[in-house]
Formats: sequence, C-alpha cells, structure tokens
Amino acid sequence: MHPVELFELIVAMFVAVLVLHYIAQRLSLPPAVALLIGGGTLAFVPGLPPVELDPELVLVIFLPPLLMDGAWFTALAPFRRHLAGIASLAVGAVLFTAAAVALATKLVVPDLPWAACVALGAIVSPPDAVSARAVLQRVKLSRRLGTLLEGESLLNDATGLVLFRFAVAATLTGTFSLGEALGSFTFLVAGGLLVGGAIGALWVLLLRRLGDDYLMIAASVLVCWVSYLLGEMLHVSGVIATVTAGLVCGWYQHTIFTASVRLRGVAFWQTLIFLLEAAVFILIGLSLRGVLERVGGIGVVWDDMAGPVAAVIAAMTLARFAWVFGGDAVLRQVQRRGWRGAEPLGGRSALVMSWAGMRGVVTLAVALSLPETMPERDLMLVVAFAAILVTVLVQGMTLGLVIGWANLGEDERAHPPLDLFAAETAMLRAQLAAVESQAYSVDGTLLHPRLLDSYRRRASVSGEFKGSAAERDQSIADHFDVILAAVAAGRAELVRLHRTHQIDDETLHDLERDLDLEELGAIAAKG
Repeated sequence: MHPVELFELIVAMFVAVLVLHYIAQRLSLPPAVALLIGGGTLAFVPGLPPVELDPELVLVIFLPPLLMDGAWFTALAPFRRHLAGIASLAVGAVLFTAAAVALATKLVVPDLPWAACVALGAIVSPPDAVSARAVLQRVKLSRRLGTLLEGESLLNDATGLVLFRFAVAATLTGTFSLGEALGSFTFLVAGGLLVGGAIGALWVLLLRRLGDDYLMIAASVLVCWVSYLLGEMLHVSGVIATVTAGLVCGWYQHTIFTASVRLRGVAFWQTLIFLLEAAVFILIGLSLRGVLERVGGIGVVWDDMAGPVAAVIAAMTLARFAWVFGGDAVLRQVQRRGWRGAEPLGGRSALVMSWAGMRGVVTLAVALSLPETMPERDLMLVVAFAAILVTVLVQGMTLGLVIGWANLGEDERAHPPLDLFAAETAMLRAQLAAVESQAYSVDGTLLHPRLLDSYRRRASVSGEFKGSAAERDQSIADHFDVILAAVAAGRAELVRLHRTHQIDDETLHDLERDLDLEELGAIAAKG
C-alpha cells in the first residue's frame, strides 16, 4: 500500500469512529460494541485493502498510553487498600483461567501439546485494559469494585505476556522449568517497578524545571512510551514500568502542573485517548477479514473449529466465575474465624466482577505474534478473535443490566473522613484566611473590601448550609444554572458586537476566554 493511501485509510478510519460513536449514542449502545461491529463490517467493503496488524507495533502504539491513562487517574489510597484483591485477579485469576482453558483445549484437541494448550490459555486469560475502560466508564460501580477491576486491567497483561512467552518457548523447544519461570516473572515485575519509578522521578524533576506549558504537556505525553520502551529494552516488564510511572506522575501532577497546563493537557490527553481507544476496536473489527482468509473462510471456522472455540470460551468464562466466587467463599470463612481484614464481596458483587471480563487488543496482538510453526496456530487465532467478539458484544452490552439488577450499595469503608462539602468548606476557609492576611495595610486600612466580602460570603454559605445533601445539590444546580445562563447571554452579546463590527477579533477572543473559564468553573462546580 502506498504511504498516501495508508494515510487516507487512517483518516477514513477516524471519520468512521466519529460516525459509529454518534450511532452508538443514538442507539444507547456501548461505543466499543458499535466500533467492533462497524470495523468488522468495513473489513468486507469491496475494494478496501485487507488490514494486517503488526502485533508488536500495535502493542507499542496503543498499550502504553492506555495503561498510563488508567494509572495516572488511579486513586492510590484505595489501590493500596485493595492491592491483595487486585493481585489475586491480576495474577491468580489469569493463571487459573489459563489452566482451565489449557485443560479444555486438551480435551477437545487431544493431539495438541500441553505447552501449546497453556499458550492458548495465556492468550485469552487476561481481561483487557482497553475493553474494561471502554465499558466501565459508562456504568456506575461501587468504589471497591471499580478499584479492583481497574487495578486488575492495569496489571494482568504482565502475567499473561510472561506466561505466553514461556509456553511458546516450551512448545517449540520441548523444555520447561518452573523455577526459571517464577524467577523470570519476579525479575520482570521487580525490574518494571524500578524502571517505572525511576522514569516517574525523572519526570517530576524535569517538569519542575520546564517553564513552558507546551513542553510540560509534551513531556507528560511521551513519558508513557519512554517507560514502556525502556522497560522492554532492559528486558523487564514494560507494562509494570508504564503503570508504575503513571502512578508516580498521577500522584505529583497536583503539585507540579499549573492551572493552564492542567486545562490544556487534560483536554489534549483525553482527545488522544478517545481516538486511540476507538481505533483499537475499529482495527480489531478490520482484522476479522484477514483472520478468516488465513484460516480458509467462515465455512472452515464453522465446520472445523466451532466446537473447540465454544469449549475454550466456556472454560474461560466459567473459570473467572469459579475464581471470583471461590475466593469470596474463602474470605467469608476467614472472616468467620475472626480475621477482620477479610472483606468478602458478596454474591451480587461477585457476579458483577465475574461478568466484567472483556478481552481486547492484547489478546489479538499476542495471538497474531504466534510463530508460524506453532501447532494449531489457525485455531488459536480464531479462538482469540471469538473471545474478543463474545466478551465485548455479550458481556459489554449486558454488564450495565447486570449491575442494575445487582443493585449494589456503596462500600461505606471506602469513603474518606471528609465528604465533598466538608472538604469544600475547609478549602474556602483556607482561601478566606489567605485573603484576610493581605486585605489590610500595615496601618490597618482595608485595601480589598469587595474581595474580602466575597470570600467571607462564600465561606459562610458553604459552612452554614443546614439542608440535606439532595437539597444542597439542587440549590447548587439552580445557582450555577443562573451563572451559565449569564455566560450564554454574555457570549451572545460579544458575538453580536463582533458581527456588527463594534469590537475586533482580539477583544472578542480575550473576553470570550474569560467567559469560557467562567463556564468551565460553573459546570465543574455544578457537577
């Protein structure tokens, strides 16, 4: 394909992203579902060249920024509190699922070597960070469940990738050492932690010395690829390195970023992540044609592979249920024996956790990286693609219904000591103290009476409100609705003055920026 044609295809893909997202909104579908179906449909458009994904390039382009985005906005306190549960899912559930899939594969394809069966298990066992984000951001979960699922999606790829590499090596060489595998896994994780921590520390030092907004934003965007590539270059886990760097950067962003960097950087980053997430599902759908052509067509898949595919997907799904419900049962028993640290999920939360196991780009990229000499490589490709389709289309579309049926309550122990309004009162009182300290001259003359009155009024209103939380929410909404109406009126008047040539472009842009900041503040405060 000519480079210009490739660029045209990329532009067309992003146009399709916008159209499919709009359709998903109109039909109340998860965008990932619409993008996956749309990509699969586009793959068979006559005249469209087949899309062949380079698995290593796909992982390098998409995985680091999407992992970084999840880690950057991860709340560290609940992450640390639930680290044991996250590790159970990211390591234990992946290994257990891989074992269950390997056993099911061996039963339906007896001639396939055990190591190859484990390799297939490693391909489909880790739920995908991209798929999880695409679905979870549109449903409402308790803090604990959200932390567990987000933490799992950040870390489980490392487990699956390490297991896959050892299983493929064992298949091709016929040798395997459990001690070597455990040692290698420990080295990869520890090395990834060190590399990610070092990159995060260097990022903090660098941004404290950069004085330009655009340089700070660019450095913050590049840190995800730097940490991932450096980790892989040093033969440690690039996934763990990226997640660790993201946690460090996310922790220090509040004290390093200026307001302008935060507003501009977050807007740019969110747009980038939106396009990358959407492109992932479009590319998965577009790759369907290549997978089917490689294995001989849909007829071959249906006649020769339907049974093994169904068996693997069933084993993959049931294994997650078994691990989650089994772990919850163990926690209940431990709690009954007096260990206060045990916090069982409960049946309904365990059901939601079990059903939230979508596969995605990592599964496909790893499957495409299988060596050509791998036994039953075509079957593994079809299984990987089927796992993505079934989990995204079925689980992704029904997860909201499952959560609604479960009617999950919030985990009270997850709440911090101060709620939103108490924190707001403390913030306003600190602001008032700062204004009071500078509102008077040395001889006691009041220098800023209107400013002092404004901050006193804001602090007193916040601290003296006696209504319920619902009443306060409504009062705040009504207050800022008036502000938003005033902003809209001001903007309409500015446009009228500009269109009638009473103000120039520079005046329009300057005053419009003030209104934009006021509008953003009002929307944030109302929300």
